[in-house]
Amino acid sequence: MATPNYGYEKRQKELAKKRKKEDKLKAKSDRKTGEPGSEGGMQDGAEVGSTPPAGETPAQG
Repeated sequence: MATPNYGYEKRQKELAKKRKKEDKLKAKSDRKTGEPGSEGGMQDGAEVGSTPPAGETPAQG
């Protein structure tokens, strides 16, 4: 059985972290300049998820 390559896993984790940080900075700069960016897609998803599916009613207390 082969041994795990921890160095490779660590490198992949670091690259993912770096990519996520860059995406966050880009989204932040887009918000500052007023340009629609990737955050617009997230808002659309939130709006779709906020409405209950057909046939289901929210519980009233």
